[in-house]
Amino acid sequence: MVDVFSGRLLVSRDGRSVDPEEALQNKVVGLYFSAGWCSPCRDFTPVLCDFYTELLEETEPPAPFEVVFISSDHSAEEMVGYMHAMHGDWLALPFHDPYKHDLKKKYNITAIPKLVIVKQTGEVITDKGRKQIRDKGRSCFRNWLESADIFQNFSS
Repeated sequence: MVDVFSGRLLVSRDGRSVDPEEALQNKVVGLYFSAGWCSPCRDFTPVLCDFYTELLEETEPPAPFEVVFISSDHSAEEMVGYMHAMHGDWLALPFHDPYKHDLKKKYNITAIPKLVIVKQTGEVITDKGRKQIRDKGRSCFRNWLESADIFQNFSS
């Protein structure tokens, strides 16, 4: 994942700058393409929040998983409002970073919401993260972890 966000900073929900190399190392990463104005996004975001919380706060050790939000909001203020109102304690690409357009192209994002699950290299594990979470809940994470080539003693 390090190479996907190399040389960039991410932001936390509370606005802190975060080094992606540190934050995403040895983790399965969900690239969450979404926006506050999008009704299906607002329907799925609480589901993703629950999934994220279960994996990181209700398992010991916490699962090697992180979400990076890539906004399609109309303004930085809308993005921040959406993050504060609905998002889990995950990361985001800053609103004004033009790299979001490259990511949308790279991962073939034609509609939102879209949750693309990727390996450390940025290689896609699945572009159907949203469907898999809805259909299988937490159990889908084990398959992602196996595909990600990350060794961790994680039990779901």
